[in-house]
Amino acid sequence: MTSEGRECSAPGAEGSEAPPEHPLSLEFVVPVAEAARLARFPILAALRQGRISTRTEELQWLDTPDGALAAEGMLIEAPRHGPRRLIALAPPAEAPWHPGQILPPVAKLAPHETPAAAEGAALMPLAALCNKRRSQRLLIGDALVVLSLLQGRLRTLAAEREIARLVLSGTAHAVLDLAGRLAAALPLLPPSQSLGAEALSLATGQAAPPRRHGAPDTSEAASAEACFTMAIGHLLEVALQEAPIARAGIEIEGVHQLRVALRRLRSVLKVFRPITGCKQGGALDGVLREMLRLLGPARDSDVFLAGIGGDLAALLPEDERLQSLLRAAEAKRQAAYATLAEALDGPGWRAAVTSGLAFMLERPWRAGAGVERLGLLDSPPQKFAALILDKRWGSLLEAGAEIETLPAEALHELRLDAKRMRYAAEVFAPVFPKKAARRFQRSLAALQEELGRSNDAAVARSLVQSLARENDEARAWAIGVAEGWCLARSMADRDGVLKAWKKLLAKESFWSAD
Repeated sequence: MTSEGRECSAPGAEGSEAPPEHPLSLEFVVPVAEAARLARFPILAALRQGRISTRTEELQWLDTPDGALAAEGMLIEAPRHGPRRLIALAPPAEAPWHPGQILPPVAKLAPHETPAAAEGAALMPLAALCNKRRSQRLLIGDALVVLSLLQGRLRTLAAEREIARLVLSGTAHAVLDLAGRLAAALPLLPPSQSLGAEALSLATGQAAPPRRHGAPDTSEAASAEACFTMAIGHLLEVALQEAPIARAGIEIEGVHQLRVALRRLRSVLKVFRPITGCKQGGALDGVLREMLRLLGPARDSDVFLAGIGGDLAALLPEDERLQSLLRAAEAKRQAAYATLAEALDGPGWRAAVTSGLAFMLERPWRAGAGVERLGLLDSPPQKFAALILDKRWGSLLEAGAEIETLPAEALHELRLDAKRMRYAAEVFAPVFPKKAARRFQRSLAALQEELGRSNDAAVARSLVQSLARENDEARAWAIGVAEGWCLARSMADRDGVLKAWKKLLAKESFWSAD
């Protein structure tokens, strides 16, 4: 096996297997105000081959009066010209998926055919779209890409919304190259829901459920490489779904879930680095690391104000010294969210998404890969999982060997080892027997939760210390109270850590179970 972190060899090395070029279509959402500029956009004008073609289209989405098709995750899509089709609103949970992917129709329908899920009920229109589609051919190097811009007004009985969606179609490398160029200059991102799901959401007034959430489901992965790419696609989709919630700053869970998704994504890159390490992966990791750096202050402020800060406010509600400290912490939180919002609106976040897509779809780790690496990439995921999980489990056991007497700094390192173990276990658990994997993961999560409480107290101490003001005795008193509360919490949490550790040691390592 290649050493962890080693970059890909030069193309053409013995045993190399570069991925073949393949056709690719990617869908993006474009702000309506920006869509009008596309025809004159300098990048496109320089690449255009021939004229822009324009045609008018009309679509309707149909369901039964009681929503029987939507309840099954489907609708009927009816163009003005051409056959009706049964469409899925979201991909199957076990299917490989990545942002920008376009769901194919479930089935084409005969003129008077009704899907079985409708149970013979009449169909009624939920929403309609009247739009113009402008298409142009672009030359990227020696490859043609078709850019198609759909712009129109989505209407229901109660609401309407202007929409603009862009589809790039061509060879994978050319499509991804153009997507990266456009995303660097325009607020362009893959949609978090299909057009049909957006139509249903507008018609019902209910937000569409996320297409992906939580840890990746890799249960259908037949190889280590498939496990890797499925995990990346899943986590990119989760991050894309959570980013607008984090950007709004209304629900603290948005920042938390976005942070977890990006941490999981970085962990996947590290877990698979022995067989997928290359400069493109290192560059992607750097982009993700920068986004996590911006998420950290917002999350730390949320945790403090909702946890220890809230406890202190309830304990001394009338003390102006403490209330002043909490107001300063809230101001720090607002500043952190403003910085984060600017980043999520900017090219850095768009680069994270498009470079993540390019990495997983172009598979640069195969260029120059030797026979050993290719063998591991194509091997059953259980084989590679055992190598990684054994190594991380050994590191965790070593870090916790003297857990009863570990100082706070060593407990922090133990927490990081537990987190690394948990993220690796999440990726591989679906390809092992569920019962043993679930028991192990529950115990590991409980340990991380206990260790996390101690870490929250340490982060809170650092945060309140940053709010100190020179020659302000009232502020110094409030910081002292907060620090004392944090230290007391840390001492009380040690028993919980020991109990969780003992329970974890009693569990069987699911990757080596018969």
